[in-house]
Amino acid sequence: MSTIKLSDISSPIKKELDIFQTIFKDSMRSKVGLVDLVARYIIRQKGKKIRPLLVLLSSKIAGGINERSYRGAVLVELLHTATLIHDDVVDNADKRRGLWSINKVFKNKIAVLMGDYLLSRGLMIAVEGKDFDFLGVITNAVKRMSEGELLQIQKTRKLDIDEETYFKVISDKTASLIETCCTIGALSATQNEVYINALRKYGHSLGMSFQIRDDILDYEGTSSIIGKPVGGDIREKKITLPLIFAMNKVSRPEANSIKKILKSKNDSESVREIISFVREQNGIEYAYNISRKFALEAKKSLEVFPDSQTKLALESLVDFVTERKN
Repeated sequence: MSTIKLSDISSPIKKELDIFQTIFKDSMRSKVGLVDLVARYIIRQKGKKIRPLLVLLSSKIAGGINERSYRGAVLVELLHTATLIHDDVVDNADKRRGLWSINKVFKNKIAVLMGDYLLSRGLMIAVEGKDFDFLGVITNAVKRMSEGELLQIQKTRKLDIDEETYFKVISDKTASLIETCCTIGALSATQNEVYINALRKYGHSLGMSFQIRDDILDYEGTSSIIGKPVGGDIREKKITLPLIFAMNKVSRPEANSIKKILKSKNDSESVREIISFVREQNGIEYAYNISRKFALEAKKSLEVFPDSQTKLALESLVDFVTERKN
C-alpha cells in the first residue's frame, strides 16, 4: 500500500479546499425541494475530490488561486458528479462510494434529470462568471468523454480492440477530464502558454497512468481505485491493456479461444481463467510499465515550474494514483 496520503498532498491548499467545499454545496441549491433533497444526498457520497484538488493545485503553481479558480473547480466537480450519476443509470449500479446510488434511491428518471441539472448548473456558473475560455475546454471534454465511451461500447460488441484504440478510448474517457482540470486551473491563474501547456500535458499523462493502473487492478485481486469489483471489466467483456498485450503474444487460435470464453461466459471460473492467462503472458507487468512511463511523463511536464510545496504535491499525486492498491 502506498504511504502517500491524500491529506498530505492537499496540505498546501487545505484552506482553499474548505472554501471550495462550501461554494460547491451552495452551487447545487435550488428552490425545488426535490432537487435540494437529491443534492444533499450527493454531498453525503464523499469522494476523494481529486478533480477540484487538481484545479486548485494547478492554479496555485501557475500563479495563484483566485475567484475564477474556485468557479473552475466547481464546474469540473459538477460535470464529474453529473457523469457519475448518468454512468450509474447506464450501468444499473446499486452502490456509489459505499452508499446506495442516486438511481437506486430516487429511480432512473430523477437520476437522469439530476445529472442534467448539475451539468447545466456548471455551465451556468461559467457563463455568469464570463469564463468563456473554461466553456471551450469543458465542452470539448464532454464531447471526448462521450465519444470514448461509445467507441468502447462499439469495440466491446465485436471484441475487437488493439493498443492504439485502447489508448484513444482511455485518453477520451478518463484523461480528458483530468487534463481539463489542470488546464482550467492554469487558465484561471495565468496567460503564460508554457505553463498552460505544461499543466495540460501533466493532466493528460496523469489521466492515462491513472486509468491503466485501474485496469491492472481488475486483474490483481483487490478492489480498484474507482470501486469496481475485481474481474468487473472481464465480466463486462471489456478488453483492456493487460489482456490486449497477452492476446498479442499468443497464436491466433489461442487468442480466439480466450475471446470465446470472454464472449460466452462471465462466471467466476472463466474470470479466473482469463486472469491466469494474462498473468502467464506478463500482461500485468507490461501494462504496469506503460503506466509508469506516463507517470514519469507527468512529472517531467512539471520541470518548467520552480520548486515549491505545490509542485511537490503535484508530483506526489502522480505516485498516489499510480501506486495505490485499491
